[in-house]
Amino acid sequence: MEFRHLGRSGLIISEIAYGNWLTHGSQVEEETAAACIRAALDAGITTFDTADVYAETRAESVLGRALKGERREGLEILTKVFWPTGPGRNDRGLGRKHVMESIDGSLRRLQTDYVDVYQAHRYDPSTPLEETMEAFADVVRSGKALYIGVSEWTADQIRAGHALARELRVPFVSSQPQYSALWRVIEGEVVPTCEELGIGQVVWSPIAQGVLTGKYKPGAEPPAGSRATDEKGGANFVARWLRPEVLERVQLLEPLAAEAGLSLAQLAVAWVLQNPNVSAAIIGASRPEQVTENVKAAGVKLEPALLARMDEILSPVAEFDPARTAENAPKTRP
Repeated sequence: MEFRHLGRSGLIISEIAYGNWLTHGSQVEEETAAACIRAALDAGITTFDTADVYAETRAESVLGRALKGERREGLEILTKVFWPTGPGRNDRGLGRKHVMESIDGSLRRLQTDYVDVYQAHRYDPSTPLEETMEAFADVVRSGKALYIGVSEWTADQIRAGHALARELRVPFVSSQPQYSALWRVIEGEVVPTCEELGIGQVVWSPIAQGVLTGKYKPGAEPPAGSRATDEKGGANFVARWLRPEVLERVQLLEPLAAEAGLSLAQLAVAWVLQNPNVSAAIIGASRPEQVTENVKAAGVKLEPALLARMDEILSPVAEFDPARTAENAPKTRP
């Protein structure tokens, strides 16, 4: 495993992180989830990402039980707040009440006294940014989180939040966006802004919901048991990539992966890690062997010529528009 600083902070994380969105507490049994986490630890992964909303809070509990007994100082645990975690009007968003109650719930489920990074899971247009950042500052000052971050915020939102964090003397260190060789919307605005401000990317979906593994073939039905066939497992997310022109171009990556001595999945994870602003790529798994295979992307340096050929193949079907970041954020509180 290789390790990187999270942005310009002093926090060092594994460049491949393990995340449990869509899987733990819902898609796979807890015994399998624990085996995946064990495989991650055995592979040298020290950074674990979750969120209070995953599997209606169950994912945090699964992770907490699986990590119990591990040396806490040797782990970096990231979680998030924003989406609804209950039926009440204040069980959602980034208002002070929800933030302060949510961090306590997350710590209880994760069985830890603190998280390393507490992240705003989306931007909340219905709550003053000042209120949100002051609540996050109090979370840090109380010792319940060491750093703060955001997920799927636009460049302008990140800049405004960072300015307030500086005023409040709180370390705003991370951005968690979707990023892959097919979804490149952060490159135009988010990455340059974060490079300027010293914020690192901890990216999710580096294999584009499994499409960059090559398992979805043009003209063929999705494999049984794949994410595209599982409504609880992200079928809506993967559907955008199941167009013939996308799948045909993904198949063209096979010779490049072979040339690099990698599987297509490893090539996809290695690709996002070539971006110097990326501090870590989050991988998920429904089987331990998926973890073991995908961590082989750690430390891989792809040749510029190979990167150029990948770009030539995928750019015609990749998404670059920075405005697409805002698509992932609600216009009002959820």
